[in-house]
Amino acid sequence: MDVIYHHGRTELRIRVVGLSLQTRGNIIMDAQNVSFGKPKAVGGVYIAPAGTTLPTDGTTALTGAYVNMGYISEDGYVQSIETDTEEIKAWGGDVVLTAQSSYKETHTVNFIETNVNTLKAIFGAANVTENAGKITVNAKSTPLSECIVVIELALTGGRVKRVVIPHAKIADRSGDITYSDSDAVVYPAKFSASPDTSGNYHIEYIATTTLSA
Repeated sequence: MDVIYHHGRTELRIRVVGLSLQTRGNIIMDAQNVSFGKPKAVGGVYIAPAGTTLPTDGTTALTGAYVNMGYISEDGYVQSIETDTEEIKAWGGDVVLTAQSSYKETHTVNFIETNVNTLKAIFGAANVTENAGKITVNAKSTPLSECIVVIELALTGGRVKRVVIPHAKIADRSGDITYSDSDAVVYPAKFSASPDTSGNYHIEYIATTTLSA
């Protein structure tokens, strides 16, 4: 990076080689903060029943109530935020105020394992049974129950991110489940988030860890 010293009208510029830090104005940029969003090796998506105690940091192991949903498609995890705004105009057409009229947040993953856990998430826990390795799915129009979703991500530099969605629900169940001889069976899961008592739609924890990821 370039370190610049000013003395009167004299400028001294020193270039430091071998560091990832750079400066732009008063902002320090660090390439170590640029990251991929890979799933942790122990699993990427977990679901627990509503009311389960929430994790409060990025590294403490999840309790047994959080069920690992297995492999997720290569599309990864998509976090989407949609807002609507309303412009208030003065006489003459000038925009003098902008108000946010709505906020919507969704979290989307695609399950690619066909097992009892993914099927319960897609069709409802009460509609899927397993007995001696045999699974029965009763597909019904009954709305799915609310749940807690946790996304576990491995970032670069030995860091991890944990996304906690306290009030999640697959409200929009539209989507195709395609069976073919060339692609994996994919179960699309689009979770709508609702705010908790503090107004949080989701909480993110980022930490540095020596645990495998």
